[in-house]
Amino acid sequence: MTAPDHPDASAVSAWWGTAITYIEPGVIEHRGVPVADLIGRTGFAEMIWFMVTGERCEPPRARLLEAALVAATDHGPQAPSIAVARMAATCGVGLNNAMASAVNTLGDVHGGAGEQCLALYDALLARADAGDDLAAAAREVVAEVRSQGRYVPGFGHRFHPRDPRRDPLLALVEQARDDGTVPGRHLAAALAIEDALAEGRARPVPMNIDGATAVIYGELGCPPPLARGLFVLSRSVGILAHAWEESQSGRRNKGPMPPSILPARLSPDA
Repeated sequence: MTAPDHPDASAVSAWWGTAITYIEPGVIEHRGVPVADLIGRTGFAEMIWFMVTGERCEPPRARLLEAALVAATDHGPQAPSIAVARMAATCGVGLNNAMASAVNTLGDVHGGAGEQCLALYDALLARADAGDDLAAAAREVVAEVRSQGRYVPGFGHRFHPRDPRRDPLLALVEQARDDGTVPGRHLAAALAIEDALAEGRARPVPMNIDGATAVIYGELGCPPPLARGLFVLSRSVGILAHAWEESQSGRRNKGPMPPSILPARLSPDA
């Protein structure tokens, strides 16, 4: 049977059927709400939640989401994704190319710790729900991760003795827990792991940005993979900022090291 030259419009609509957005001439609706009713009335963090989940994010919960998004926007050019954005911006490509190049470096090693940490919190809470003592279960979880030769995702930092984003984020979660905005279970799980990591050590191993934002995403009900997606969305802001700044520098073909430290035979000035 030969396919028709003009496919039925309803078949096309069904093929790409979605509950997210509906359009027709003169009409744009997101999750059933006219876009005109969202513009100027819905914050960006609320809009992210609404589009992704289909649920309204009440202001107290939206403040937590926004705090997590703000906290993870950037960590400077020593972060591989940011360095890639800056190098790409000097190669004659547009901002979209520089941003895509950078985002594509965000994987399990660089950018995936938040998802991994939230999965760890969920596993710990599942043990607690099954009747295990939370502190004892945290020790077991930490021991299991270490026995596999892995680090505990979301804790410790290669640069900061204590990540400066930890305390303000957790303070917001504590306040939201006390206000009844969130249950506080993921916060309890995170602190139990932090305590377990500190046992027998002269120096503690505090939560980093991935561990703290995983607490917020867990409290808001995000599944672990969505936590990574939200991190990528957040870090894209820093990627854009660095790509734009570098694009204004006039530098061409910027490499990972300054020419001054390269051997003379490799220096572009040689």
